[in-house]
Amino acid sequence: MSTDRTDSITPGRKLISSDDVEGAYVYGSGDERIGTIEEIMIDCVGGRVAYAVVDFGGFLGIGRSERPIPWSALSYDEDLDAFRTNITKEQLENSPPLDDDSFASTDWESRTHEHYTVQPYWSNPSINR
Repeated sequence: MSTDRTDSITPGRKLISSDDVEGAYVYGSGDERIGTIEEIMIDCVGGRVAYAVVDFGGFLGIGRSERPIPWSALSYDEDLDAFRTNITKEQLENSPPLDDDSFASTDWESRTHEHYTVQPYWSNPSINR
């Protein structure tokens, strides 16, 4: 995970390294920081970023949780050098839990997209392209 976020993302560029995405803050509605991107998940067949796994909660690393947010629910804010979403902290906390088999389950993926009320990446080839 990238630990030094200073000048990690160059304004005006359209490409970003996954190393720079990992560790980026995620802000929900109302400018509340709801978490930090821990990793991204890529649909290796379709070539699209499917999810950002967001780390949230806890104190000093104890009690932290991870939940995926569909990539299409995020947008990059150059001024903030972070990602924004309309997802609330409560939605994140109450989203379908993540385990080792989650990304292999189409049922889990469908429930996750329904929970956040965003269109699934596999239903529209133009999402994240």
